[in-house]
Amino acid sequence: MSNWSWSTFFDAFPMVLEGLGITLGLTIACYVFALIFGFIWTLIRRMPIKVIQLPLLWIMEFIRSTPPLVQLFFIFYAWPMVPVVGMALDPFVSAVLGLGIHYSTYIGEVYRSGIDAVDDGQWEAARALNYGTSKKWTKIILPQALPPTIPMLGNYLIIMFKEVPLASTIGVLGILAMANDYGAQHWRYLEPLTIVAILFLVLSYPSAILINKLERKMNKRFDKKEPTGSKAV
Repeated sequence: MSNWSWSTFFDAFPMVLEGLGITLGLTIACYVFALIFGFIWTLIRRMPIKVIQLPLLWIMEFIRSTPPLVQLFFIFYAWPMVPVVGMALDPFVSAVLGLGIHYSTYIGEVYRSGIDAVDDGQWEAARALNYGTSKKWTKIILPQALPPTIPMLGNYLIIMFKEVPLASTIGVLGILAMANDYGAQHWRYLEPLTIVAILFLVLSYPSAILINKLERKMNKRFDKKEPTGSKAV
């Protein structure tokens, strides 16, 4: 390993570490935005208005089918040039909007699957109790629909954490941008990029283990028991 330098590694570490707070902050901001906007997607899709269903599905499919990097470029570089409504946005805000909207379409599907899994009898019970819309959702539907989705939502948090470095392409100074800056200043990219990989591993791997344990716990809690005499296929 003649190209590796431990002195460069330890010299680059403090500089790369400076961007960790921004990376974590951006991850949390994007994730919260995606959680909220994903629920909005879900509510709109459940509205009994057919005229909005097809355009909505097309928009969601378009967002899912387009690379998030392209969406970041559009929001940061192209959106300010749109007549009348266009405006220049801060790189951090652009990243929250781009990544948040992109992953909200996936999180919306997670919500939808959880809601669809609620037994029809629970909807009938809400109607029998004469619950209004808000009370029906907060008292009966969501408490049963959301817990089984927690492991999948946790997985998306980890995925988003690993996608946040894309924001460095529009000027967000996270750990990848700091690593690239160090590499450009010293003509040494291997060591700072290795630090980035280590930081992502240290933060992502324990989270993934925790999510897997939570998923197994949720599966045991919410899996329905087979009827007596039934046979697994």
